[in-house]
This record gives sequence, structure tokens and C-alpha cells, in this order.
Amino acid sequence: MLSFAFRRLLQSLVVIFALFTITFFLSRYAPGSPYAKERNLPPHIEAYRRASLGLDKPLIEQYWLRLQRLSRGDLDMSDKYQGRFVADIIRDSFPISLQLGLCALGIAMLIGIPLGAYAALKPNTINDYAPMTIAMLGVCLPTFVLGPLLVLFLALKINIFNVSGWYEPSDIFLPALTLGLVNSAYIARLTRAGMRESLAQDYIRTARAKGASERAVIWRHALKSAILPVLNFLGPAAAGLITGSFVVESIFQIPGLGQHFVSAVVNRDVSLTVGTVAFYGVFIVFFNFLVDVAQVMLNPRLSFR
Repeated sequence: MLSFAFRRLLQSLVVIFALFTITFFLSRYAPGSPYAKERNLPPHIEAYRRASLGLDKPLIEQYWLRLQRLSRGDLDMSDKYQGRFVADIIRDSFPISLQLGLCALGIAMLIGIPLGAYAALKPNTINDYAPMTIAMLGVCLPTFVLGPLLVLFLALKINIFNVSGWYEPSDIFLPALTLGLVNSAYIARLTRAGMRESLAQDYIRTARAKGASERAVIWRHALKSAILPVLNFLGPAAAGLITGSFVVESIFQIPGLGQHFVSAVVNRDVSLTVGTVAFYGVFIVFFNFLVDVAQVMLNPRLSFR
């Protein structure tokens, strides 16, 4: 188990390093400038600001210096927003994305796992076809379609929630529901497939032959194995939900981390782009690492892969 965790940790560090390197050079070679939209900026002022950020140095030197600072947890100052550090921007916006992501993840799991398990217990019946049809619609319906539909019916027609913004506690419901419903569709289909495969195994028949109750067979034996493909999905999905959904935060005008990432790319803010990508990368790698460890705990044979 320890050797497995150590191997996965080394692989995670390599992934983070590669992600940082690719993002840095793509950002530097992208056309545009963080000062392109500022009117009548004198050349000597722009040169001073570029020098203060180290943008006048050779590209390799910039890369090396930024890599050194990143290894110390220093995310530099934003190229666009003078006087604001990337770490401060992430610190201010991430808690909002964290609240939204945790609520969406809870909704997705509370809907998806029971729905998929119920469908698996009633194969090839209306109780199977109906929830899986709904799940298929959820898979095919993107968030930029589902979000406006929820706004139309729950905010404009019924007038229960605000259309957009982040002013009241209830403002979290519509964006969380949008993200949760879409992800619950994937979880339901994965749970259903995993449960059907688990229920066909020999150890399930053995448990039933020994007199185990149907509830114990389903929840203690079958679901334990069926949850493995769901865990595979939950790793990157949880990281994506918690770090912020670009589309949903834009639709509902939520001041989360996803909004800052989009604006950083539009403004050619290399420091903010690299910082947010590194933050996203660490989160996704960390969640995938937790998923790998959880899978090995549920199925020790995976530690030899």
C-alpha cells in the first residue's frame, strides 16, 4: 500500500510539472498583452511595468524564476491587476467555488447513486428504463442549456430564486442544482452498470446462499464493488466542481475562481493563468490520488497495477 501511494505521488508531481510547463509556454506565445486594452499607455510606463514583473528577461529565465517561486508556493503578482497577488485572488474567490462545488457534489451523489442502484435492481423494466432515460437526457444536456432553463422556470416564471448574482444564501441553489443534475446523470449510469456487474458475481450468490438478507447483499457486498467506477469519475469531477465551473459561474454571475480563470485568459494575464492552472492541477491530481488510494482500500488487488 505504501509503495503504491509513493508511486502515485511521484506520478502526480510529474503531471503537475508538465502542466505548469505547457501552460507557461503556451501563455507566453499566445498573442496579445495584458496592457493591450489600456488606452494611451506611454511606452516607458509599459516598459517599467514589464520590468517590475520580470517580463523583460529571456523566456527561459522567466520560466526558471517562476518555477522556483511556484515550488515555494509564491504565485507572483497579477500582470493585469496591479498590486494584487495571484494567491490573494485565489484566496478570495476559491471559498465561493468551494461552497458551490460541495453543494453540487452532494446533490449529484444523493441523486445519482440511489437512482442507479434502483435501476440496477429492476433490470429491463420500466423502473430501469425511466431513470436511465432521464440520466441519458442529463448526459446530453450541457450546463449552458440546463442553467438557463432552470432560470427561466424557477427564477423568471415562478420567481422563487434570483436570476443571477451572489447576494443571498438561496443564490447557491440554482447553480448547484445545474451542476449537480448534470453530474448525477453520469453517476447514475456508472452506478447502474457497476451494480449489474456486481450482482452477477459468484460471491453475491454465495452471500444469498448463506442466508444474508437482500439489504445486506445490496448495500454491504454489491454496492462496495459497484462504487469503484463511480470513484473513478468522482476524482476529476469533484476537483472540477470544487475549483469552480467556468460556464455555470459565468451564467449565474458568481464571483468564483472560474470567473477569474476566464478573465485571465482573455486579458493575457500569464501570472494569473499559470497560477489558477497550477491550483486546478494540484486539486485534480490530489483528488485522483485520493481516489486511487480509496480504490486500493476497497480492492487491494489494484495495488499491483
